[in-house]
Amino acid sequence: MMKRTTSVLATVGAAALLLAGCSGSSAPASDGPTEITFWHGYTEADGKVLDQIVSDFNASQQQYTITTETKTWAVIDDTLLPALSSKEGPQIVAMPAERMPVYADRGAFADLSDFYGSADSNTADLVSQAVDMVTVGGTPYGVPTGFVPLAMFYNKALFTAAGITEPPATWDAWVADAKKLTVDENGDGTPEQYGVAIPDHATVANGLWPSLLLSGGGQIVDGDKAVIDSPENAKTIQYWTDAITKDKISPTGLDGIAADQLFSSGKAAMHVGGPWMASIAKDNNIDYGIAALPAGPAEQAASAIGVAMGITESADDQQRAGAEAFFSYFFQKVVATQWSLGSGWPPLRSDIPASAVESNPVVAALSEIAPTGRALLPGVVNSVDVITDIDELTQKAVAGGDVAELLSTAQSKIQQAVAR
Repeated sequence: MMKRTTSVLATVGAAALLLAGCSGSSAPASDGPTEITFWHGYTEADGKVLDQIVSDFNASQQQYTITTETKTWAVIDDTLLPALSSKEGPQIVAMPAERMPVYADRGAFADLSDFYGSADSNTADLVSQAVDMVTVGGTPYGVPTGFVPLAMFYNKALFTAAGITEPPATWDAWVADAKKLTVDENGDGTPEQYGVAIPDHATVANGLWPSLLLSGGGQIVDGDKAVIDSPENAKTIQYWTDAITKDKISPTGLDGIAADQLFSSGKAAMHVGGPWMASIAKDNNIDYGIAALPAGPAEQAASAIGVAMGITESADDQQRAGAEAFFSYFFQKVVATQWSLGSGWPPLRSDIPASAVESNPVVAALSEIAPTGRALLPGVVNSVDVITDIDELTQKAVAGGDVAELLSTAQSKIQQAVAR
């Protein structure tokens, strides 16, 4: 499962200082296979599939043995650098892709340029934006394990009850449908059922509001410059703030987890999420549909959720070779297809046809909307700080703050973050 909210990388700076001197030493020769530890945060069906792929890799050769350790993404965030500093960390680690640049900037991950340059790496056909998410200053520090745009999940039963036959295609249709689906049964001003769940902070994968800003014609960062304070973004923030507060199509003060719960309890007809929402909806007996986020006035686009794995600098030469061998194995066409079908994520290779994954309707639906995906803050080292600033902006705007003043403040803070 890939659901996550903002966390603080408080240990990064201090622990990074301890990384010096713990990298790249050659291991002494041993009689057995080289042992490699792999941390990942896939805790649902996707984790079982990944562990099986690792097991299959181990059985395919005798040089390396990879052992997986499943942790939550938050635990990986909190413990990775201290573990590396004490030389007890993993040699391979998977993490949300937008986290990887800040760790790479502090020396936690190995440069994979030579690996990508090898014809045996099986990376030539990877989705390019997925690779962009783990590239800093032109240097790749990881390989993708998942890349999918945020999608709209909708409750078919509630749609039918409201006389709506298909998901909305534009913002105006989205709000109009949401108003039809918002029900205040007792007239007390607080709906018992909302048209949509729109979190105003700590949103799903931190990408909902960036998606809206992009669809409205705005951006957050352009290269090393903050561009959040723009007329396009002001219109977008005001449009959705009005829809939430005046039309009451969504509660205020929601975070991503609360939004998930609102949809899974049947109290919100629409929700924005990732592949894990399919299993959550199924577990709660929600008859759901999947559609692309409706188009804004500028374009139809959605921030993409990304996960990547990299080789830590604590890996010795043999462990690094084994990790790269596993990456090559993972990106073989047949294994990449196996991973997609089992995990629910669209194929990472652009040459895997839709027909190869049509047996999984969730993968098929997400693959169909894959072209709407845009990497979230690719190459921005301090992306976590930028996301925190966006959270503050949207939360205060929905709470009634002045949009122009909030954008001006966000502009200053984000510029400081990207300039560091």
